[in-house]
Amino acid sequence: MTPAELSPSITKSAPEAHRPRVIAGDAPFFIVMNAGSGRKQSDETRAALEETLGRAGRQFEIRLVEDPSKLVDTATNAVRDAKAQDGVVVGAGGDGTLCAVASAVLGSGCPFAVLPRGTFNYFSRDHGIPADPAESIPLLLNARAHPVQVGFVNDRMFLVNASLGLYPKLLEDRELYKQQFGRSRLIALWSAAVTLLRPHRHLRLHIEHDGTMQEIRTSTLFVGNNRLQLEQIGMAEAPQLERGLLAAIAPRAIGRLAQIALTLRGATGRMSDADNVVSFAFDHITVTHPTKRPRPVKIATDGEVTWMNMPLEFRVASEPLFLLKPEADVANANRS
Repeated sequence: MTPAELSPSITKSAPEAHRPRVIAGDAPFFIVMNAGSGRKQSDETRAALEETLGRAGRQFEIRLVEDPSKLVDTATNAVRDAKAQDGVVVGAGGDGTLCAVASAVLGSGCPFAVLPRGTFNYFSRDHGIPADPAESIPLLLNARAHPVQVGFVNDRMFLVNASLGLYPKLLEDRELYKQQFGRSRLIALWSAAVTLLRPHRHLRLHIEHDGTMQEIRTSTLFVGNNRLQLEQIGMAEAPQLERGLLAAIAPRAIGRLAQIALTLRGATGRMSDADNVVSFAFDHITVTHPTKRPRPVKIATDGEVTWMNMPLEFRVASEPLFLLKPEADVANANRS
């Protein structure tokens, strides 16, 4: 079944299709919650939902995911039930969880909402959605569904970013450190520093963009779809995301100490000043390896690592995701 068959409203004329939608006052909520953040946090979120939504007389179901391998199936079933009852699908978790749930929602015609419960929460913060359940849950009751941009690498969707090379390795090492020492931004930063000090290989990539081919040697290719994250590292392409584009960032082949210096520059919001960084905005690029028999490569999308075969096509999705979020002035005030 095509996206047009799944969601006729999405295929209307562009001005109508991209207009915010008002959610029915009795629309039920189907909440897909990742239990990975801990039982205590899940119980607290459940209690807050029962207090706020129950008091408002709104129906909701919590579908707790204990096994990460069941997340996609749980999200797919939630979308099916939400479509049947004109409901809203809600993802509760970090950016990886939200992306998995949003992937099931895209093209279904269902509105999407989030309850952020991760470490960085880039997606929710970029759209002005508070991390505090006492603030984010009431938002479900009165927010309109606004169209937001998502990206794809081949057939895999991402909300925040996608990457290959060193960045997926950073994420894998970060997860190992979190398992040993707990989840916090400090642990994530320490893990990144340790990984950067180790030897790493450079990639030779061909990037086709707007009819031209460019070859680069780089430790990582990073594609961003989150204005907040790009602004934090100081990329000039950040405003281009509001114009329907993605941003590509690739440091040229440099040594370990130079790589650490570049990372520190990004941490202080001065990445765009670096001479050894290639960056540009785009709506579609194709990435290949110059060898005849390229091996599969690790790809990270919103913190989740998988393997893909070349060529890699990074693109803006042809349709938006409709997200319950504050109006623009409130969302801008909440971004931090």
